[in-house]
Amino acid sequence: MSDTVAPMLSVFPSRALVDENFKVVVENLPPGSPVTLHSLHQCEDKHYWEAYGHYISNHRGTVSVTDDLSFGGTYTGKEAMGLLWSMRPVPGSREGLRLRKRNVCSPLLVNISVYRGHVVEGFREQAPLASSLTERWYMAPGVQRIEIREKGVRGTLFLPPGPGPFPGLLDIWGGGGGLVEYRSALLGSHGYASLALEYFAPGELKSSDLEFNYFETAFNIVKDHPQVMPDKVGIFGLSLGAILTLLLAAESSIIKVIGLMGRIICDGRRSPKIRLDENNYEIWRDMGLPIPDDLADKIDVGRINCPVMVVNSHDDQNWATVESSEDMAQMMRAAGNLHLLTRLYYPDAGHLIEPPYTPHFRATKFVKDKKEKVILLWGGQTKPHSDAQEDSWKKILAFLEQNLYSSPTLKAKM
Repeated sequence: MSDTVAPMLSVFPSRALVDENFKVVVENLPPGSPVTLHSLHQCEDKHYWEAYGHYISNHRGTVSVTDDLSFGGTYTGKEAMGLLWSMRPVPGSREGLRLRKRNVCSPLLVNISVYRGHVVEGFREQAPLASSLTERWYMAPGVQRIEIREKGVRGTLFLPPGPGPFPGLLDIWGGGGGLVEYRSALLGSHGYASLALEYFAPGELKSSDLEFNYFETAFNIVKDHPQVMPDKVGIFGLSLGAILTLLLAAESSIIKVIGLMGRIICDGRRSPKIRLDENNYEIWRDMGLPIPDDLADKIDVGRINCPVMVVNSHDDQNWATVESSEDMAQMMRAAGNLHLLTRLYYPDAGHLIEPPYTPHFRATKFVKDKKEKVILLWGGQTKPHSDAQEDSWKKILAFLEQNLYSSPTLKAKM
């Protein structure tokens, strides 16, 4: 490298929401120099996550991650956000890790560095040519985080900046349990009053826990909030939360509009249909097969009278989502409400469709109950899964805006 001018690495914007793109540029390199761009994040559990790409500087001595090809690493090709979506635990990490932000009031910090040559390991033992720290936020400035302990309901409400009123969302996560706030925080940053709902602790779900009234009460807490438009409230469900979303839509007259991020899974923890793959990871998708013919054994989606969006992944190894959505479409067609259903299909994507640029998790640890932890196979391949996350998020936001906003969405700025 040049002895007169030090290489310079810049990230713009250095502070942004997690679903916003950034630009990473390295300057002052000798032309035609092989370099490695590397990202490193230490999560709240103290585990390290990294991604890297191999580049060659152009005739001006510059590398642009947005415009230039990565010739190797955790991603290849022209991938502006590859340093985020291809992150994985550093070598030697514990098996089955999953990266999830718990404290949404603080940013996800990512250190981006450039190294001499095409490096594949030992990044923390080498001195980088240049580095830059970037902040990735779920909660934009001005978004309010309000703990909810009301009428037996437990959760966290995120209110966008300003007086409102805002469209509202009930955000229901899946079978892992606990209070998961980061998606609601991001939705709050996009102009929605979003209630992240907790309905059981990790490893403690029993069928008797799923009281229908609990979810109706939570929905009404959102609807009746003074800063929420009472006729512009929907539900956003993931995994087990998708089933609960459909159940509320079909059985309750209070639901007006539904934003469903469909990942349809039940709690069948002890099903004989659970299989193991070559790594002894549990595969749950067979629990949903065959699709029942008897309407008494499934939700009567023919009764739904509001717009529904379902996101399906063809390599979902946790539930038979494609088969389930086909059956759902047949039922709605027979009932004359198929026009309300929008389906998104993603080949080679897995079960866990998260907000964009979240790393892909093909298999992670899962708490079945307090005494048993297993590794579940979620499915998906990293690049197509990441593409699915980015594409589906844009379409979900467009769907919500079309159905819940009477005026264009105003996203909070960092």
